[in-house]
Amino acid sequence: MQKWSLASRLLVGQLVFIVCFSAGLSWTLYQQAERHSFEETADMMLAVAGTAAADPLVLESVTANPPGANLQPYAEDVMGASGIDFLTVMAPDRTRFTHRNEDQIGKPYLGSVERALSGESFTETYAGTLGPSVRAVVPVLGTDGEVKALVAAGITVDRVAVARNAELPTVFLISVAALASGTLAAYVLSRYLRRTTLDRRPDELLRMFAFYDSALHSLREGVLLLNRDGDLVLYNDRAAALLGLPAERGDRPRNPRELGLPLPLAELLSGGRTAEDEFHFASERILVVNQSPVLAPTSKGILRGSGRTAPAKRIGTVTTLRDHTDIEALTGELQSMHTLTEALQAQTHEHANRLHTLVSLIELNRPEDALAFATRDLEQSQQLADNVVAAVGEPALAALLTGKAVQARERGISLLIDLSAAGSETGTPLGLDPSELVTIAGNLIDNAFDAVSGAEAPTVSTRFALVEDDGGTAGFEITVQDNGPGIPELSTEQVFHQGFSTKDPKVLLPSGAGGASGTGRGIGLPLVRQAVLRLNGTLRLDPGGQPGRGACFTVLLPLAVAAGHER
Repeated sequence: MQKWSLASRLLVGQLVFIVCFSAGLSWTLYQQAERHSFEETADMMLAVAGTAAADPLVLESVTANPPGANLQPYAEDVMGASGIDFLTVMAPDRTRFTHRNEDQIGKPYLGSVERALSGESFTETYAGTLGPSVRAVVPVLGTDGEVKALVAAGITVDRVAVARNAELPTVFLISVAALASGTLAAYVLSRYLRRTTLDRRPDELLRMFAFYDSALHSLREGVLLLNRDGDLVLYNDRAAALLGLPAERGDRPRNPRELGLPLPLAELLSGGRTAEDEFHFASERILVVNQSPVLAPTSKGILRGSGRTAPAKRIGTVTTLRDHTDIEALTGELQSMHTLTEALQAQTHEHANRLHTLVSLIELNRPEDALAFATRDLEQSQQLADNVVAAVGEPALAALLTGKAVQARERGISLLIDLSAAGSETGTPLGLDPSELVTIAGNLIDNAFDAVSGAEAPTVSTRFALVEDDGGTAGFEITVQDNGPGIPELSTEQVFHQGFSTKDPKVLLPSGAGGASGTGRGIGLPLVRQAVLRLNGTLRLDPGGQPGRGACFTVLLPLAVAAGHER
């Protein structure tokens, strides 16, 4: 029995219980049928004896002299008409006046008469001359109320048993029906358990649960298990840490939308669609999410129909989470370096043209013109860098804006840079991470360049300013406005999802998909959002769409953010 599966053990246990229950039910019904037969017979005997005792003929005969001379024919007629085994009329001293066996007339009656002599009718089971019988004894009362005689009517127990046995088929059918229905229910339940537990033994199930639970909580990746309704039923410690979920899961499944998760991630979890290496934001983390359905195992090797395996039933989904924050931070830094490199390449190309011009002027023996051209070019190229460094104290941001200005001229875009409210002329550093500033400003400007590429008079306006909120907290604000077509209202949330591009809003590109320029397409704005989150800032989007007014991105970064501040 130790090798039996849980389903087999439960089936055997249920069968034993059903057999015992059916046997007990049969015995109870048998006893009930027997008691019913005896009670019904006793009531009938009481009715027959009472009728005879009330007959005036009986009273007249027992009071005549000699008493009871003509009662035997009367008793025989009553026995024949009612079908009873005996009707005995006796004197108060038990002397029989009648009996089925005439040899017993005049002899004493065998049985109890004390209660009848006191004027009470009663029934009993007693063994007399005809054997055990169910009988009733009724007193015959005179006009003065005295007991003049006794009447006993009875039927043998064997005949009562015949009546009882007539009810046994009903008892048998009820017992068989109970046994059959119980057995069928046990078999159906056993089949269900066999399918659900894969016909495994209890110790195997215990080991599987212990192993799977240990494996679930020892994984360094987050694991979420959701039922077919999209409700979260189980998650491991790593998933709780990545998503900020409570360590105690609770007793009831919860919808992911109730857990405070970002809307795209919550919709993915509750929707149950298949996902492969999708990037999602969760607070200050970037997560790589994979999700696949959980299918109920089919019967071993069973084929249906034309030899094809039956489709498996979907019972839920399993989701894995990998923390991609550090890698994405490196990607952001690489993107920042790429932006600076493009700016420097544009500057290099611009300076090469100007050097060629200087060389040509010198070769033409026009040194004064060459000196004037070089001085004017130096003043123009240095002015923007000096203004940025003087305003915000960040050389990296100055180099970026200088390069973007050159790129704008090459692409025929008017780039307006407003530094009037960026700070004092002391050039005090902002205290913000330069690489994060380059990521934010560079990607927003690149995004604006792409947005105005088809405009008649492409213009991108940028503004860098120190601001204070109502509480006096200082912040650094970056605003980038273009005059492109704007962003469709349905895409305002999606533009911050990695892989989404307004160039084709119906397509969610995989991570690293490249555009025509070779740079990452659909990755710039998610990097901006993540950099803003890391700096504990806010990012606002005005989608625009009016003629001559495109999208406007506004970033507000608080200055002197305390380390480890809750984001």
